[in-house]
Amino acid sequence: MILAGVAMLMAGLAPARAELPALSRACVAPQRDIATAAPLPTLGARIERREKVTILAIGSSSTSGVGASSPEHAYPAQLQSILTAQLKPVEVAIINRGLSGELATSTAARLREEIRHENPDVVVWQVGTNDALSRVSVAQFERTLSSTIGWLRRRQVDVIVVGAQYAPQAADQSHFLAIARALERVTAARHVAISRRYAAMRFIARSGKHILISDDGLHLNDTGYRCMAEHVAQALIASLERGGRGTK
Repeated sequence: MILAGVAMLMAGLAPARAELPALSRACVAPQRDIATAAPLPTLGARIERREKVTILAIGSSSTSGVGASSPEHAYPAQLQSILTAQLKPVEVAIINRGLSGELATSTAARLREEIRHENPDVVVWQVGTNDALSRVSVAQFERTLSSTIGWLRRRQVDVIVVGAQYAPQAADQSHFLAIARALERVTAARHVAISRRYAAMRFIARSGKHILISDDGLHLNDTGYRCMAEHVAQALIASLERGGRGTK
């Protein structure tokens, strides 16, 4: 059983623990605001066999790392460090294919080439912020997201969606919220794991204790990228613990 294999790996046969990775003080938020788990059958099977895991991180500037002080502080690099520790002795490789300014439709088209070239086990798709800023219609955004998830699932590629960020200086918060809700609807219907970036960032921002946004008012700083990595890791590990089969 996939779940049994993952549980053995995480509980006793490796230093990784079955519980979720610890959060940095700046990244603490209610679990309901951080992530919702869903089965990752392809990833679980590879971990059970102790085979190398390849994760494709794709999206826009939050994936490429705009605002980070160095490439090592971008979220994919930090996520790789977290997962390497959590899933040891399984080797984890994360491929960063972030492209600044990209909308969901462009990423969806690019994904098809990336899947053919990289053959990943999991896609972590950061999506929604630029669509919200560009006022892409919610209906179009939902169609793009849902059809692309279906395409990935038919190819046995697991998916984790990283939602739109909370940008307090954005002129139209209502459209950000509408896109965030669309993400919730699609991921629930498709039974896909989601990192709820909007809700988690909003909670942290309203606490007034930590700043996650750089001086430009939009892109993340190093702390923001650390929280993004930790929250995605929580979505992934919680999904592994859940086990089972995905839904196409």
